[in-house]
Amino acid sequence: MNTALLEARNISVRRGGRDILQNASLTLNAGKIVTLIGPNGAGKTTLVRSVLGLIKVDAGEIERIPDLRIGYMPQKLHLDSSLPLTVTRFLALGGKPRLALDDVLAMTGIEKLANASMQSLSGGETQRVLLARALLRDPQLLVLDEPVQGVDVTGQTRLYALINDIRKQRNCAVLLVSHDLHLVMATTDTVVCLNQHICCHGHPETVTNDPAYLALFGSSPKPAMAIYTHHHDHHHDNHGNIIGTPHGDNCACDHDHA
Repeated sequence: MNTALLEARNISVRRGGRDILQNASLTLNAGKIVTLIGPNGAGKTTLVRSVLGLIKVDAGEIERIPDLRIGYMPQKLHLDSSLPLTVTRFLALGGKPRLALDDVLAMTGIEKLANASMQSLSGGETQRVLLARALLRDPQLLVLDEPVQGVDVTGQTRLYALINDIRKQRNCAVLLVSHDLHLVMATTDTVVCLNQHICCHGHPETVTNDPAYLALFGSSPKPAMAIYTHHHDHHHDNHGNIIGTPHGDNCACDHDHA
């Protein structure tokens, strides 16, 4: 039986006399991933901020379970390049944690980065650090706003797979904002297509064949890339770097790796 952690009912937001969001409803259940998609200006950020309680809605209601713990991963991180800040120190700035730092570092695969400078990290490493910070509160709900922002295409699959593993391990709900549905189809339970209002929602395969989705995004996306299986004579380390191959560093197999 699904446990609803948060329900948003008929949410509407107006700013400057303009409707930004109209009658949008959303249910977030423990252990389930909901992916929010839509074009730029569709109201995705407004809906996320409403869920987080950061903005006041003009109509509708949001019901949360008591003391709901929410972990939030923003789109981007802006740090002063001159600020001496290690990964460990950055994570400590997030307030009193509910989970041990070492456990969260291991969970997100960044143990070796603990003493690294934040400014030295790659895009994929930075996103994993942001995910780790969101996890320190042992959230019942993870809100991830474009979690693969700044990550090249070959690294996105592994990050989405990690998010899927975490929701299984922690049984947390995940609200994920994405522009690339084909990358998250394999792990998403429900897709909500937004364009100021809910255009369509349901299982990913259902949504990608919905006329409202096709009107916004065109033909159905490529097959899911979030889960794959391949066999070859080399291996990858925790960050997807190729090791142990007789062919050098160039992987010619047909798959995605970070």
